[in-house]
Formats: sequence, C-alpha cells, structure tokens
Amino acid sequence: MKELLKVEHLKIAFPQEEKQRVIVDDVSFTVNQGEMVGVVGESGSGKSMTSLSIMRLLAKEAQVTKGTILFDGKDMLKLSEPELNKVRGNEIAMVFQEPMTSLNPVLTIGRQLEEVYRIHGKQAEQKKEILEMLAKVGFQQGEELLKKYPHELSGGMRQRVMIAMAMLLKPKLLIADEPTTALDVTVQTQILNLIRTMNQEYGTSILLISHDLGVIKTYCSRAIVMCDGRMVEENTVDNLFYHPKEDYTKKLLEAVPNIHKKNQFACKEKKPITPNILQVENLTVSYANKKGLFGKTKTKEIVKDATLHVRKGEIVGIVGESGSGKTTLSKAIVGLADKTSGIINIQEKRPAMVFQDPYSSLNPARKVGWIIEEPLRIQGNMSKEERKRKVEEMLVQVGLPVEYKDRYIRQLSGGQRQRVSIAQALITNVRFIVLDEPVSALDVTIQAQILKLLMELREKYDLSYLFISHDLNVVYQICDRVYIMNQGQLIENGTTEEIFHAPKKEYTKKLLDSILSIS
Repeated sequence: MKELLKVEHLKIAFPQEEKQRVIVDDVSFTVNQGEMVGVVGESGSGKSMTSLSIMRLLAKEAQVTKGTILFDGKDMLKLSEPELNKVRGNEIAMVFQEPMTSLNPVLTIGRQLEEVYRIHGKQAEQKKEILEMLAKVGFQQGEELLKKYPHELSGGMRQRVMIAMAMLLKPKLLIADEPTTALDVTVQTQILNLIRTMNQEYGTSILLISHDLGVIKTYCSRAIVMCDGRMVEENTVDNLFYHPKEDYTKKLLEAVPNIHKKNQFACKEKKPITPNILQVENLTVSYANKKGLFGKTKTKEIVKDATLHVRKGEIVGIVGESGSGKTTLSKAIVGLADKTSGIINIQEKRPAMVFQDPYSSLNPARKVGWIIEEPLRIQGNMSKEERKRKVEEMLVQVGLPVEYKDRYIRQLSGGQRQRVSIAQALITNVRFIVLDEPVSALDVTIQAQILKLLMELREKYDLSYLFISHDLNVVYQICDRVYIMNQGQLIENGTTEEIFHAPKKEYTKKLLDSILSIS
C-alpha cells in the first residue's frame, strides 16, 4: 500500500518570552493511500493542532519548530504560498467540527460551491458536477439547496454541504476534524457513512480526528492515541480496543459509557415507588411563525400533547433527534417557554436547569463565585456572609477548589464550567433538576467525571433528574426510565431495560441500531 502522508518528529510550540510552550511534541505517523486512520484524544491533546499543521493552517502564534510533513512526496513545510494553494482543497481537503463557522453566512450554498472551482481555476461543467455531488451526499433537491443560506439548514445538512465542498475536486486526502461531535446519533452515522463512501468510491485517504472512541472503532483501520501533545499509542483498531498497551488508552476505554457495560457510574438499586415530583399532562407548546396571507400569524406545534412524570429520587431520560422537541419540552417545564395548553405540576419549588454549553449560559463578565451566588441574591433571604459561605460549600460539593470562586468562566475547562453550572443549580436546595445535554460536548473522561458527580449528588441530596440527551449509551447507564420523542410527540416510554432490550416502535429500534459501541 502506497504511503500518502508521512509525519515525522513533529513539534509545534507557542513562543513565549522565556521559553516555548510545546503543544505537539515528537509526533510521527503515516497514512497510506485509501486508508482511514483515526486520531483520538481529549481536548488539549494536540490532535487538532497536528491536523491543522498538515495543511499549514495553524494560527500565526503557533510554529512548527521541528519535524517534516511529507504529502505525496512534497514537503508541506517548504512549499511556497502559491504552491501550497494548489495543494489545499485540490489534493488535501478538510471538514471541520462546526460547519456554521466554516461556511460564509452571507453567500448562498451555490455561490460557495462554485467558488471551489474558481479558486482552483477549474472550468468544468460546474453546475452538473455540483448537483451530482450534492446528490451523493443526500440532497436530491439540489437546485433548491443552491439558493439557500447556511442558517436555513440544520447542522447535519450543513455538514453534508461541507463534505460535498471538500469532495468536489476529489482530493487524495480528507482530514475530518471532529465532524460529528454536535450531531444526533442517527445524523452522526449518516455523516460518517458518507465519509466512508467517499473513501471507498474515490480512494480518498481519511484522517479522522475524534474524541469518540466508538466512531474510531467503527470506521477506521488504524488509530493513534494522543495525550498532552504526545503520541501515547498507535495500533490497528482491533489491537487498540481489545489489547491496549498503555494505561492511558485503557483509562479512555474504561470511561466510555457503553450499553454492554452496566452500572458504570453508580449502582442503580431498584427504588421503591415514590410520589411524583413532576407531572405533565397533555402539554402542547406552539411558536408563532411567519405571517401568512392577509397578515394571519401561523403557529407551529413543537411539543404535541405530551404526558410524562418523574418520581422523587428518579432519573428519567428523554431521547430524540434534533428538532424532536425535547429541549422545548424541558424549557416549558422550567418556565422558559410558555405552554399553549396542558398541565405542568411540580411538587417542589421551580426546578433548576443545567444546559449543554455552560459557556453560553454563564455570565463571562462575572467571576465564578458571583455566578454561583446569584440565585441566593435573587431569593434575598440570606446575609452576604451566609451567601459567601454557601458558595464555598457548593464548590467543594461539585469537586472544585474554593479558590476557583475568584476565576472567570474563560479560565476554566469545559468540565469545570459544567461543575459551576451544577453548583449554581443546587445552591438553592432544589430537589429537581432538568439536565439538557449536560455532557454531549465533553471529552469521554470528563463526561464520565460529570456523570459520576451527578449520581453522587443524587444519592446525597435525594435529587430527581429529567435528563435530556441524544446519547443512548449515557442514557442507558444513568436513567431509571426513558421516554422516546419524535416530531414533537412522546411515542414510547418504559423502564430503561424495556426500551433498550424490548422496544416497540420502529423509530426507537432505528435509534438503538445507530449506537456506536466499542464492545
């Protein structure tokens, strides 16, 4: 098999006044022609910086201080800018994690696809080839798509456009950097299958960057594990997953939530039947849509006639794809979306909510202590000294040092920010918390820490959780009961074992079939 990419002794650093801060240190690997190679590691491991260096897309502050990058016999680090531009997009293409930041929001999809040809001076039958490629990535109504803007598409549709754009010139190497992290499991599978199809149909080599070990195991033949800028282990996928050599690899594998490994985060003993802490009956939530003919306002039902309950001390999951209505349902329960009709009955005070992205839900201009204390200030029934003491106690409870009260959110990692969100939710002694995708954006080991923390806090404070997620592996591990949501309706519910091992609805079976497991 011909060697297409060879990276040797790569070192990347940020120059500082006294010494360099090394972020990639002595990394060496190869990608053969037609091969799919995975690079796995946590945030900060250096995997994305390594991939960016191949196309010389590093930020100006970052420098390759040592090593070579040979692509198809060309030394990428020695190419002039004009020579480099001939390689980028034409011979090496890249698909990023968040297509909304990669696509131009003011240009139509058609204009952006045509630009691929213009930049590389291609004079082929552009329209025909573009429509053919769009059809390959699942857009049968390509003509209509060409007129749309990025914001009019879903996350999965935008990622399909990025794959079409990357593959138009049939590059020799495609680098996919976390291409499915923010996507639902069924859309994730569709996108990864598309990438594999491009690999098989065009012989394009794939370098797949991910922190999801299930993705790497399912789609790659070889894998590289990175930690703190270094390569920890490299092996065939089978050997890596079934016979790992290094302790760090074993730690990563152990942290992955898995439906084949029961009770990873806590012992879920069968609890006695308790009264309901939440009762939702026939809930419908509608949003006003654009005005139709004669100025009439149209409404769209997002949640339709939903009925569910959560008992005291119980963890109930709601699973569904993007657009299924699960987040709207959760917001209605905590009072952030007005119900159109139906009943929401909560036995405790108004529940707290923990969101998927704490960076967008926490005030970046305030320090951690101020953020956690805010609900107590709003209540107004404690002195300043009592509030400060409560904040420090809460930081300890969620596993953060007390001195973190003087830090800003930007100074914390993703897992630390989520701990702050949990502390803020708990500080008023609530007993019911709505968790909306609280771990989907976190690395696997950090995800495991947060899930373990949630389970420990549940036991300590007798908490009840409504857990919103599209990650079925996580739901299986921590939930007592599960509701399946599709197109605004709760279509099936039961105990976790019933849903996962004896599903009744075809949609539920489809969701379960799309799970990527490492077992």
